[in-house]
Amino acid sequence: MSAADEILDIVDEHDNVVAQSPRGEAYAQGLRHRCVFIQARDAEGRLFVHRRTPTKLVFPSLYDMFVGGVVGAGESYDDAALREAEEELGVTGLPRPEYLFKFLYDDGAGNTWWSAVYEVRCELPVSPQVEEVAWHDFLTEDEVELRLRDWEWVPDGLAAYERLRAYRSMG
Repeated sequence: MSAADEILDIVDEHDNVVAQSPRGEAYAQGLRHRCVFIQARDAEGRLFVHRRTPTKLVFPSLYDMFVGGVVGAGESYDDAALREAEEELGVTGLPRPEYLFKFLYDDGAGNTWWSAVYEVRCELPVSPQVEEVAWHDFLTEDEVELRLRDWEWVPDGLAAYERLRAYRSMG
């Protein structure tokens, strides 16, 4: 099954399931669905940063400071966070990612999804999927901040990153 054929729950503005749709149709029609964003840090506290492959359905070839993806139909955010983190990092046996908060991403141009933000410590050697990740490294927070204005980042990840900074500054 291709990624475009994966079935997603379609949700309303309150994150209640109202329908189901193949992923490709959900993207093409701008149907609101669910996604998870997991900030992965190594044993030294550095952030996993990667560049998406040019073949990705959404935001090809852009940089991201999260691993993650869509929540499948009937799947919980928590289960999707663990599945996506292990898939994208290319590891098994990660601790369950810690849920932080959820927000509604809407770019005003037809891309909208409920976004659950998590964090996880990955002390295992990573081997990211070559189909999803064109380049990766673990960067310090300062290194990420320096690259925010120079690299082209996925807009939803950037929105999640800004909200995560605000969330941490309140705590």
